[in-house]
Amino acid sequence: MEGLLSLLLFAGFFFLMMRFGCGAHMAHGGHGTHDDDKPVKNIDPVCGMEVDMDKGYGKMHEKQLFRFCSHDCLDRFESNPGQYTQALDKRVGG
Repeated sequence: MEGLLSLLLFAGFFFLMMRFGCGAHMAHGGHGTHDDDKPVKNIDPVCGMEVDMDKGYGKMHEKQLFRFCSHDCLDRFESNPGQYTQALDKRVGG
């Protein structure tokens, strides 16, 4: 009985943290900008187009998320990622 009570308390705490605490960010899209007036935009490393965070295609590469305007740009990136990340670094000035 004591084990069941501990389990229920832990489950209740876990639910509250996932609903209202740090876990709420995971369930609702992660840590992004909390300023809802400015949508997050990304630059497609292949063609240079601006891509909304909720549009296009995404690809994780070397712990960084890249957004692409089309599947064609994604395919071109996957064929040679180094070419496009270096070109993006030059455009951004990094």
